[in-house]
Amino acid sequence: MKVLEGIRVLDLSIAMSGPFAAMKLADLGADVVKVEPTTGEWQRHAAAGGARGNEVNASFLSLNRNKRSLSVDLKSEEGGRLLRELVATADVFLQNYRPGVAQRLGVDYETLRAIKPDLVYVSVSGYGESGPYARRPGQDLLLQAMSGALFSAGEPGAAPTAAPYFLVDAFAAYSAFEGALAALFHRQRTGQGQLVEVNMLDAIIAAQMQEITVRTVGGVRQSRSEHIHAHSYIRAPYGIYPTQDGHLALSFAEPATLAELMRDPRLAVYEAERDGFDRRDEISALVEENLRTKTTAHWLETLGSAGVWCGPVYDYDQLMADPQVVHNGSFVTYEHPTEGTVTTPGFPFRLAAAPQTVERPAPVNGQHSRQVLTELGIPEDVIDRLAKDGVVHCAPVE
Repeated sequence: MKVLEGIRVLDLSIAMSGPFAAMKLADLGADVVKVEPTTGEWQRHAAAGGARGNEVNASFLSLNRNKRSLSVDLKSEEGGRLLRELVATADVFLQNYRPGVAQRLGVDYETLRAIKPDLVYVSVSGYGESGPYARRPGQDLLLQAMSGALFSAGEPGAAPTAAPYFLVDAFAAYSAFEGALAALFHRQRTGQGQLVEVNMLDAIIAAQMQEITVRTVGGVRQSRSEHIHAHSYIRAPYGIYPTQDGHLALSFAEPATLAELMRDPRLAVYEAERDGFDRRDEISALVEENLRTKTTAHWLETLGSAGVWCGPVYDYDQLMADPQVVHNGSFVTYEHPTEGTVTTPGFPFRLAAAPQTVERPAPVNGQHSRQVLTELGIPEDVIDRLAKDGVVHCAPVE
């Protein structure tokens, strides 16, 4: 039995944070019904990297496995009625509309709790449901920039460099997933539903628990370095260094150990805890100078065999071929009706008694409209009329 088997989730979210959170619930066995417009959710039309696919692009595939698609016009009177009928059967309702949109559509928490009092309602926003920034666009890069994190690495005077993946969206998704599980557990113990509010700003702030506390409690300011250094609150050497033929990640190495392994007595004068912060540019410059003289493979063997924390710097192809990644089964591969063989990242944790699997590929728009509406007891001829009137979209593939 799946952990969340018997739990129904209505996923009305778009883009990444909401759909990712809903997919994690689906991976645990919840029946996640993705309620999307008759034209399809926004992410279906926004192909990251230009990876458009045959009918379903890579972005949508990555965030919507194990879900069913109900394609319905919520702005129509009949569409709204269908959703309210579905809410009566649901356990979790998840949305990441801009503030005010849920109320206009009649799917705000107060309205839906009148239909289903024990409903767990998860609302994801950029900056919060209220306050001076509530109506600002909650986009990942903007939140990264605001979070303070970008000033913990890089060179003074240079433009801060953002993370090259949707970091804030991911943290917000995990926060929404965690909040939904906590509220479901609370409901199991008390019988009460509740509103769960998640915002991207709080999520990325909380993710920097250690770094921000170093500033608020320890009084240490962020300071960027002239030479390679990946984190202003970690002692040198710490970063991604060039080698003769590539790059090497180096972390928490003792200067005295490096002096011996690199045969450079200049490093021997530094004591890690005493000099690693105040003289980090000097240390980093010497380390970089030495690492450039030999290949990455040489340093991985020389440093690694001596217990120095170091590692390779991969692209995605190298990552997927790594023996530990292969051993872990970090990726899942399945067949999709329109996209063929699909390989995506798998599950970040494993349950021995209830393993997660891919039961359904990401749906095409409206693939399960007829199925979901039939479960509500709506006759076939009525569904046909709703499809003809444009209230719902029923894809030919079920």
